[in-house]
Amino acid sequence: MEKSTPPPLTGIRVLDVSTVLAAPLTAALLGELGADVIKVEQPGRGDPARQYPPLVDGTAATWEQHGLGKRSVAIDLHTSAGIDLLHSLIKECEIVITNFRPPTLARFGLEFDDLTRLRKDVVMLHLTAFGRTGPYSDLPGFARVVEAFAGLTHRTGHPDGSPMFSGYPIADGVGGIYGAFAVMSALRQRDLTGQPQLVDLGLYEPMLRMMEDSIPAYQATGASPGRIGNDNPSIVPNGLFRTRDDRWVVLPVSTDQMWQRLVKLLDNPELSQLRTMEHRLARRSEVNKAVSEFVASHDLDELLVLLHGAGLAAGPVNTAEDIVRDQHIVARGSVLHARDRHGRETLLVAPAGRYSGFDHVDRSPAPEVGEHTNDILGGLVGLPPGQIDQLRDRGVIQ
Repeated sequence: MEKSTPPPLTGIRVLDVSTVLAAPLTAALLGELGADVIKVEQPGRGDPARQYPPLVDGTAATWEQHGLGKRSVAIDLHTSAGIDLLHSLIKECEIVITNFRPPTLARFGLEFDDLTRLRKDVVMLHLTAFGRTGPYSDLPGFARVVEAFAGLTHRTGHPDGSPMFSGYPIADGVGGIYGAFAVMSALRQRDLTGQPQLVDLGLYEPMLRMMEDSIPAYQATGASPGRIGNDNPSIVPNGLFRTRDDRWVVLPVSTDQMWQRLVKLLDNPELSQLRTMEHRLARRSEVNKAVSEFVASHDLDELLVLLHGAGLAAGPVNTAEDIVRDQHIVARGSVLHARDRHGRETLLVAPAGRYSGFDHVDRSPAPEVGEHTNDILGGLVGLPPGQIDQLRDRGVIQ
């Protein structure tokens, strides 16, 4: 079926007045669905995310992903002329995204009341570490801070070890995705009511929502869930096991039926008597030892054939190199071969999901700092070329 319908956010303009990862991810996700995303950056270095190693020609390799599909306008918001330009842009944008703390919002004229005076139907996402209210609302914070605050760091690691970070600052990813969901919901509410909408989102809140077992478990037992390494307190076997060819496989056996399928492969009549999860949990060490020995006697590819053939959920522990070479990744187009703004080939993660009614937009390469300043201030705000040149000479724009 031909997909002739444009993406759902076509015609929506987003002003991304945020930095680093979470809030910019929200803007990027909206761009994947058709929105025109204008990123406001400080002249010179731009978003700090441009400077995180590894660097390619002085710019973060990850910037090619983070900045994909956005237009960059470089404005010095520490000047009154820069703030005036920002306000002119707000008048032209239905959605404004920022992660500045409240005092900074006030200084830049970015409070919700300021925005509604500039545009009556604006949707604002204010994504901060701890939200706009409460005793911590003015505190700075990044992903690792809120992961620890929300309890993830306490639960990560081995029982006899110290708390550990997750392998990626997951709060940024979860917060960015939840931010996009929240903006879409607010946009719908705006369309239903005709009223401007403010989304006040603390970065820690999606983490709490994601780890929804923590509070009920504490309430039920009086004890906080602790570190369990690769184990699962309710399921066994459920872990990572080393194969004969020194690879790793993940094998969660979460039902009694799956256990009986695995036992047939293990060829262990005694373990087949552990028919319920309670029985298996009581003999966790013995079960894990038997599974480890079985896995260690097979190479990964051979093992996966056996496990999948038995109807068991299992998979490899992939590296980035494994991912880009995986036949399923290639078949689904989950990693794209693209060109950056200099024409060099680059690998990019594709938008998640496939839609029957529309395709994701073809996104332009990540921009240079201020690459679109002239186009945006001239074409959107309506400034004449001479005034743009004067602003650039004064250092207000780049």
